[in-house]
Amino acid sequence: MSDYNVLELIDRARPTLRRGSRQVAEYILAHLDTIADISLAELARLAQVSEPTVLRFCASIGCNGFRDFKIRVVQSLALGAPSAHSVLANDDTPETIATKIFDYTITSLDWARKKLDFVAIAKAVELLARANRIDFFGFGASGIVAQDAQQKFPLFGVPCVAHQDSHQQFIAASMLKPGDAVVAISNTGTTRGLIEMARTAKERGASVVVITGSQSPITRYADVSVIAETLENTDVYTPTTSRLAALVIIDILSTSVALRRGENHTRDVVHMKKRLSDLRSTGVI
Repeated sequence: MSDYNVLELIDRARPTLRRGSRQVAEYILAHLDTIADISLAELARLAQVSEPTVLRFCASIGCNGFRDFKIRVVQSLALGAPSAHSVLANDDTPETIATKIFDYTITSLDWARKKLDFVAIAKAVELLARANRIDFFGFGASGIVAQDAQQKFPLFGVPCVAHQDSHQQFIAASMLKPGDAVVAISNTGTTRGLIEMARTAKERGASVVVITGSQSPITRYADVSVIAETLENTDVYTPTTSRLAALVIIDILSTSVALRRGENHTRDVVHMKKRLSDLRSTGVI
């Protein structure tokens, strides 16, 4: 069987499962501290389903029986499991919802950190440090990440611009030249417009860094692919952890590039920060 985090899979599949299997999934995610030692009969009783339903659930997530399922659970817990608090209920109070969302987000970001390819990060830093300019492309939530990256342009030390409009992206990509760099941001990596922009930038001789959630179609046109894998759940109540992970990746890249530029660049950034602080109110208006 291929290597995967079974608890991540359960969390993602939960909304699409049949009622009995969904009851099993929700019980498991809410009782991760005891599930490794539970028996088939106990799990069926506590989830209020039949034993055959539990076995069908195990098969539906790719496990060869209940024993294989428990082995996978132990392995997943060792890797860092999706938070048990990610299961939201209609009667949750704002305090409970806040706790669950914080717990889920922290767990998911920790998962992304453990899965991050630091060789790819180092290659992306090297590429961006050599760039004459950097264009950031993204749509929707990824477009917000692109805007955040543009705000960090003093750290990158070169002109930076973020594009969210598809026409602007196409124009910008068509005007790039060797020595320029593009950072394309897409969690799914399947947005046709963004893939076209990455392809166009590549054809123009620009270097392309892709920040995405998995090996996806857009990575075909990347010089470097930074995979920000999260425990993203498409449930309407779940926070967009993929966006948060991408923001962290931007922070890592911008800080690393800034440090690569040496003490003179650091002094310039400190001076900029001081002048910016002088523009703020001291409390007397």
